Amino acid sequence: MAAFGLYTHIQSNRRRSIALLVGLFALVYVMVFAGALVAEGLTRNAPLPYLLAAARYDFVIAFPWATLGAIAWVFIAWHFHQSMIDSMTDSSSLSRQDAPELYNLLENLCISRGITMPKLKISEEPGLNAFATGLNDKQYSITVTRGLVEALDRDEIEAVLGHELTHIRNGDVRMMVIAVVIAGVISFFGEMIFRIFFQNMIWGGRRRDDERGGGGAGVAIIIGIALIAVAWFLSVVIRFALSRQREYLADAGSVELTKNPDAMISALRKIEGRGDIPDANSAVMEMCIENPRSGFSNIFDTHPPVDDRVAALVKFAGGHDPGPLAIEPPHDDYPPDGPWSGDDQPEQLPPSQNPAQGPWGEPQPEQPPAQGPWGPTPGAPPGPWGPRR
Repeated sequence: MAAFGLYTHIQSNRRRSIALLVGLFALVYVMVFAGALVAEGLTRNAPLPYLLAAARYDFVIAFPWATLGAIAWVFIAWHFHQSMIDSMTDSSSLSRQDAPELYNLLENLCISRGITMPKLKISEEPGLNAFATGLNDKQYSITVTRGLVEALDRDEIEAVLGHELTHIRNGDVRMMVIAVVIAGVISFFGEMIFRIFFQNMIWGGRRRDDERGGGGAGVAIIIGIALIAVAWFLSVVIRFALSRQREYLADAGSVELTKNPDAMISALRKIEGRGDIPDANSAVMEMCIENPRSGFSNIFDTHPPVDDRVAALVKFAGGHDPGPLAIEPPHDDYPPDGPWSGDDQPEQLPPSQNPAQGPWGEPQPEQPPAQGPWGPTPGAPPGPWGPRR
């Protein structure tokens, strides 16, 4: 992840991502063939070679419909994925008037690299996290959680925004959205086949067992189910591969934008283990800067451990690791909309500490200025019967 090799890594990662996505889309057709094989096994009692040939014929017929269905699914996701994500994460857009300092941080990063500024959104979640979404310049957006903007300082927020902006620059966001969409097709199709299969087994299992006798239907069904399971598993692995390896590049890209590796490191240390968004599904969490949801023995973790990411920044960017950091509670003098809202109000002192008010909150009468022999004497106390003469 050395700075001189950053763009080489980006180009290589893009090529790998495209290859993975092509393979992921091909899994849709594997699912179609597997579904045809299961359907033939459920409806015919014939030798296995005959059932395989029949499944291939069914696949050829279903191929254009499967392609149209996948394209329709992608089209729907293209136009509505952002609204679905906003609904899950309770997010809303921020304008310059809503959060001037936060807005300016993102705008300055975009100006420094000549990048179209994405929409800025805030999620009313207490977890410390951020993510980018979108498929083109008109759709790109960066969302930060309320907990994040209240826990991180200015430099750390800038580092997080640089991280998410790098995901957009590198094309990671578009790839992740498409991968999640296609993986959703596979999951939906696989679940539908399993439901049809078990429904047929429950309602007509005995009769079909009698009809099949010693045919190859059972073997065909087993092969079909195995193909579906393998396709689903590979789609999950590909999604993890797209997410897991990109975080290192996004961390490095943030340092390149901000020239502040220590801010990126301290941001990661504060976010570490505090980024869960309960209502967000696994696909959204895979897009976040940190995903605290762990898989079996860390095999299915979608992000590298924070320790590894910090170690890479220390080694290649010259940062300093402070170790795990505690989070200070929000300050009481923050405005209702948080420290980045731009709605800062002057601090209101209690009546007993406010010199303009009496002990019960009532305005104190103004005291006439003390006067010396030649007029008012600033700061001099009045005499016992009023102003001195």
